[in-house]
Amino acid sequence: MPLLRVDIYEGRSKRQLKDLLDALHRAMLEAFKVPERDRYQIVHEHKPSRMIMEDTGLNIPRTKNFVFVQVTTRPRSREMKEAFYRLAVEELERSCGIAPSDVMINMVTTTDEDWSFGMGRAQFLTGEL
Repeated sequence: MPLLRVDIYEGRSKRQLKDLLDALHRAMLEAFKVPERDRYQIVHEHKPSRMIMEDTGLNIPRTKNFVFVQVTTRPRSREMKEAFYRLAVEELERSCGIAPSDVMINMVTTTDEDWSFGMGRAQFLTGEL
């Protein structure tokens, strides 16, 4: 945990998807200091007509390489969030050639009682995590 949901336009290869997810995981490890195997990522691919992502009037150019990342996480500091925003675009640009203008990130904050990793228990509450 955190859980990353990644929405992209369809058409990337398996290698490109792996590189993208690995880049986001590296950013998550550094920004949030989570364990290496704390990796939960879901990719949704969309036809261009099924995902419209504009720029809220900021004049940010978008291309077919656009990546939307929604991070569902326990509370994190402003500094950790800003570090993730910066590290994610740096990693995606370096490893995948994705321009920072093609990356949009949203944080969704949850509490410990909002998570069960299996076995019908809330492991953050039981002390298992």
